[in-house]
Amino acid sequence: MANNNISVNKQTVIDLLKSGKEHRFLIPEYQRPYAWGFDEVTTLFDDIWEFSLERLTPDGAKTYFLGSIVSFENEQGEKEIIDGQQRITSLFLLLRAVYHKLETAEDKDKGILNYIDKIGPAIWLEDEVTGEVDKTQILLRSDVATDHGNEILRNILETGKADKNATDNYSRNFNKFIELYEQKAVNSTTMINFVIALLNYSILLPISADSQDTALTIFSTLNNRGLPLSDADIFKSVLYKQLSAQEKPVFAKKWRDLEEEASNYGESLQSLFNYHMFYLRAQEGDVKNTTPGVRKYYMEKKKNRLKVEILDELTDSLILWKVVRRHESISGEPWSDNVEILKVLDTLKDYNNEYWKYPTLIYYNQHKNNPNFEALFLKFLRKLCVMVLTRYLESPTINAIKSDIFKLDAAIIGNPEPGFEAGFKTAAQADAPNPLIVTPPRTMVRMLLDVIAYANPKQTMLLPDRWEIEHIFPQKWDNSFFNLSMTDEEVKILLEHLGNKLPLEKSLNIKASNGYFDKKKDQYKASKIEVTKDFGDSSRTNWLPSDIECRDKELSDQLTALFDKWVADYEPIASEPSKPVPTPEQEEMLRKLREAGLIP
Repeated sequence: MANNNISVNKQTVIDLLKSGKEHRFLIPEYQRPYAWGFDEVTTLFDDIWEFSLERLTPDGAKTYFLGSIVSFENEQGEKEIIDGQQRITSLFLLLRAVYHKLETAEDKDKGILNYIDKIGPAIWLEDEVTGEVDKTQILLRSDVATDHGNEILRNILETGKADKNATDNYSRNFNKFIELYEQKAVNSTTMINFVIALLNYSILLPISADSQDTALTIFSTLNNRGLPLSDADIFKSVLYKQLSAQEKPVFAKKWRDLEEEASNYGESLQSLFNYHMFYLRAQEGDVKNTTPGVRKYYMEKKKNRLKVEILDELTDSLILWKVVRRHESISGEPWSDNVEILKVLDTLKDYNNEYWKYPTLIYYNQHKNNPNFEALFLKFLRKLCVMVLTRYLESPTINAIKSDIFKLDAAIIGNPEPGFEAGFKTAAQADAPNPLIVTPPRTMVRMLLDVIAYANPKQTMLLPDRWEIEHIFPQKWDNSFFNLSMTDEEVKILLEHLGNKLPLEKSLNIKASNGYFDKKKDQYKASKIEVTKDFGDSSRTNWLPSDIECRDKELSDQLTALFDKWVADYEPIASEPSKPVPTPEQEEMLRKLREAGLIP
C-alpha cells in the first residue's frame, strides 16, 4: 500500500533481508547501542520455534508477525533504520547462527544444502555471475556512534564465530542463539522446519519513508515499546559525520560520558540542548513567544552552531544542574556553597514548569566570571523566584510567565542586573490575608512551603529531599470529637488553606497519619524542618479551624513582606560591568571590519 511518500508492504524475513542486495541496511550513528539481552533473544527464538511446530498442525497459525521496521533511503542509497534496529540486528545474528549450524552439519541432505543456499543471500551480497556469496559484503552495517561493538558485529556476521567469554550483547546473543538451536534442533527435520518457519512464514512490516523526518514521525506515532529517538540522537549523527576516523572514538566516549553524567543529575542531553537553545535565542535578542522545536532550531536556524565544541558548552552548563539537583560543591565555584543561593534554587526547583530554568542558566553562563557574581546571583534568583511565583498565583496557567521570561532572557545578555517586574500586580485588601496566598493552586503549595520553611532564621540547612505536605488538622476527622459548627464541605475547603499545611519528612508524615494535633506533636518535634519543629515544641495542645484562619493571615503577611524585601533588595551594587558577548555572526562582522582597517 502507498500513501503519499510512505510505502508499506508486508514481507517474509527472507524477502526483506534479501532486499538489502539493492539497498543495504544501515543502523545509523544516532541510534542507541544494541541493547537486547538473553530475555529478548530467547523469547524471539522460542516464539518462532513454537510457531514452527504449530504451523504443521491442522488448526495452527500459518504466519507469525515479528513487528514493523521503519526506514528511509538515505543519500547513499541505504535503508537507514529508524525503528526496529534491535529486531533486525537480532535476526541477522540468528540467521548467522543457523547458517553456521547448517554449514557445519556432518550429514548435509538436500534440505540443508537448499537452505544454506537460501540463507546466504539474506546475509551477504552474492556474485551476479557465480551466485556465490561474499562473506565480507554484509547486508547490514552498524555505525552507532556510542557502540563499541560495531566491529564485533561485522566480524561475527563474516566469520560465524564469537568469543565465548565476551561481554558485549552481539557476542552473547550470537552464542545464545547457537545454544538454543543446539538444544532444540535434535534432527534434520526439526532443523529445517524451524528454518522454513523463520524464513518463509515469519512476517515483518517494513514501512519505508522518503525522508528522515517522515520516518521519525512514523516512529513516534507507532512506537509504544520504548523511548523514541530524541533530537539529541539526530544531533549526534550530524556531529559524528564532521569528524575524522581518529576523532570519532574520542567524540563517542565524550558523548557517552556526558549522557551518563547528565542522567545522574536528572537531566538528559536532550534537555541540555533545549536549555542551550534558549541561551542562543537570548544572545540573538529573540523574545518571540513562539518556541521552535529543538531539532528544527539547530538543523535549520543554527546549523553553524552544531559543531563538536557544543559538547563543551553543554558540559559547562551541567555544572548548574549538579548544584540544583544534588547541591554539589563545585571546585572554583564558591557560589555553589552559598546556602542562601541553594535555598532559592531548591525553591525554584519546585516550580511547576521549566521556564525558570532558562533565565537561571543564561544568567549563570553570562555572568559567572563577574567578581561579584555570588551577591548578584543571589539577588537575581530571589527576584526571579518572586516573579514566577506571583505571576502564577495571579494567573495559574503554564503561559503565565512565558512572555516575561523570554524578555528577561534577552535582557540578561551583557547586563548582570537586568530590569524586570516582580510581585503582585494587584494589591490585596487591607488588613485581610491575600486570597492568592491563602488558597493557592495545588501545584504551587510545595513552592510556597519551601519559601516559608527557608524564611525561618533557624533553618540553616537545606530541607530533606523527601518531604511531604502535612495537613495539621487532619483531612479525615470525627464530627463527634470536634463540633466545628461548619458543613463538611466548608471544612474540606478550609483544610486546603496554606495555613493548615506544613512540610514534614516522609517517614514522620507516615507516622503522623491522620492523627489530631496533640497526637502528632512528637513527629513534628522530631523534624529537621525548623518551622515544623516549632509547632512540635510549642505549648499548643489543639488546632482548630480558627487557628487555620489566624495562620492564613500570618503567612500572607510574612510572604508579602518577604517578596517586597527581595524585590527592593534588587538594587545595583558595585560591580565591574560585564562586556556583552557577541554572537558568532557579530564576531565574523568584527573580523571583516578589522581586516578592512575600519576598526582597531
